[in-house]
Amino acid sequence: MPFPQKIARAAGTGASVPVECCQICGNEKLETVVSLGYMPPVNQMVPIGQVQRQLPWFPTNLLYCDQCELVQLGLAVDPVIIFPPEYPYTSGMTKILRDNFAELYAESARMLGLTKDDLVIDIGSNDGTLIGNFQKGGHRILGIEPTDVAKIANARGIPTAQHYFTPPVAREVRARHGAAKVVTCANCFAHIEDVHSIVEGILELLAPDGVFVSESHYLIGLLDDLQYDTVYHEHLRHYTVGSLKHLLEMHGLEVFHTRPIPTHGGSIRVYAARKGVRPVQPSVKQMLDAEPTGAAMRKRLARFRDDVMLSKLRLHALIREVKEKGGRIVGISAPSRASTLVNYVGLDSSIIDYVCEIPGSLKIGKCMPGTLIPVVDESRMFADQPECAIIFSWHIADELAPKLRAKGYKGMLVTPLPVPKAL
Repeated sequence: MPFPQKIARAAGTGASVPVECCQICGNEKLETVVSLGYMPPVNQMVPIGQVQRQLPWFPTNLLYCDQCELVQLGLAVDPVIIFPPEYPYTSGMTKILRDNFAELYAESARMLGLTKDDLVIDIGSNDGTLIGNFQKGGHRILGIEPTDVAKIANARGIPTAQHYFTPPVAREVRARHGAAKVVTCANCFAHIEDVHSIVEGILELLAPDGVFVSESHYLIGLLDDLQYDTVYHEHLRHYTVGSLKHLLEMHGLEVFHTRPIPTHGGSIRVYAARKGVRPVQPSVKQMLDAEPTGAAMRKRLARFRDDVMLSKLRLHALIREVKEKGGRIVGISAPSRASTLVNYVGLDSSIIDYVCEIPGSLKIGKCMPGTLIPVVDESRMFADQPECAIIFSWHIADELAPKLRAKGYKGMLVTPLPVPKAL
């Protein structure tokens, strides 16, 4: 299989580089799926009250490859811009992620027969929430994390190397710590540019019988639940099982088990090992058979594009009456996906008074990207009782809504996607 000849490498440019061919298979005939316009980096949040200054905005075009079925962003942005040292996201703040990572450990330990001497390495380890489960299980661990969140992990006693992951870093880690029985990469395997060099780095880390476990947002779930708000510059690729299988096979890795998981509104967990090392389970064929390809995928993507446009108009219609009556509207939670929704729909500070985060969030005291909407402690909402609150983490609204009611919020709760509605 040919490797891409025009790899979009934005690292070190201070800007962005267009994607001129498929990031997996090199196909140069990519088709535009949808454009959400220009967007700010979702984790560049300026402090409340800071004098306004120029910030970068980049286009968000989604492209489709009919050769390997990958849907991908139309450009790569310098990682320093989208993953700044002060990166405000910590995975340990989200219960569904904590539960999922605990379950990942339980499943992996059981299925792979892990022993106390086995080394487990997590790429993009954030605050150590995932790999901390392996540590509690008594295994040797190491996290690799480029942002200052690595310092939080180290302070918690979770060994973490602060580096962007590259093949040279992989060689250095292997020389120092030995080969890994398991390498995990959750919610960032779609984020890192030049994915072929990343897979080569993973192979460098893996023992001959080692297993690579990835978790990525699932393209089919994105389409089915209209999760266009997960389209932003961190997410360079939106995988199906088919496109992931294609990528890994190019490096001699074989997908032997895969299954859907609930994180981020619908993701896939994929296990891969060197070809022939592990028996391929029926789950792989089951998921592959259920995925549209070719003409069926094109038709599905066209419907997605139309539904994205309609959802924008429907949300405006739903909240227009609130504003016409002088009502106040706030946002509930400020995940990265909220930045895409706020900017695409045009929810500026004249519409949204503020966005609430739970105590301890690193986003409190800052503004939503691209806007002057302040992010505040959620206690303000319970004191103010605004007439309407939009749940930006709508994919976990079933979990959030009862908690908000229990804490005393009496106004209208709205979920913006997949179809805007009042709960």
